[in-house]
Amino acid sequence: MKQLLLDIQPDALPSIANFVVGRNAEALHSLHQALQTGAESRFIYFWGAAGSGKTHLLKAAQALAKTSNIQLVTADDVNFLNDEAQIALFDTYNQTRAANGVLLAAGNASPNQMHLRDDLATRLAWGLTYQLHPLTDEEKAQALQAHALERGMKLPDEVVDYCLRYLRRDLPSLMAILDALDEWSLTEKRPVTVPLLKKLLQLPLI
Repeated sequence: MKQLLLDIQPDALPSIANFVVGRNAEALHSLHQALQTGAESRFIYFWGAAGSGKTHLLKAAQALAKTSNIQLVTADDVNFLNDEAQIALFDTYNQTRAANGVLLAAGNASPNQMHLRDDLATRLAWGLTYQLHPLTDEEKAQALQAHALERGMKLPDEVVDYCLRYLRRDLPSLMAILDALDEWSLTEKRPVTVPLLKKLLQLPLI
């Protein structure tokens, strides 16, 4: 039997197109604006809990910047920076500002709540600051149903409920499992059901 485990990794690279907005529409709009030539606001700091989409947005912005003339600098997980790295980011901020570039940074809390150097915290707070909100279960369910519809896959609500209750809850992992389930359904020539999902993951029936 084909064995597919819970550590299935998503193939799709982070992009603006596959970022599920949820309650983060304003942050996404500002990111689009910052990546436009001549944008007024060129410094954005994102913060929030793990899985809220901070790293996704930074990587998506990097991909977009490669196709434009925008000088982009990104700094993720600034809450983990040691003193030397904080000094380097402070200098990079000033250099990017002088060069009319764009700097996007992210951490697990607002700039003034991470015990950063005062000069760096002040710089990060000068630009736009957005708290990113994780998707609710309802929003994740809607995203999974929309993804299934794009694949022409009939996805019962009980399968979605099972995924959200028992599997890894970050959306990329859920999407990857959904794709694997669709392929397994076609291989087995059986409809998508909870028992089929359990067979795919080789979990005991309960």
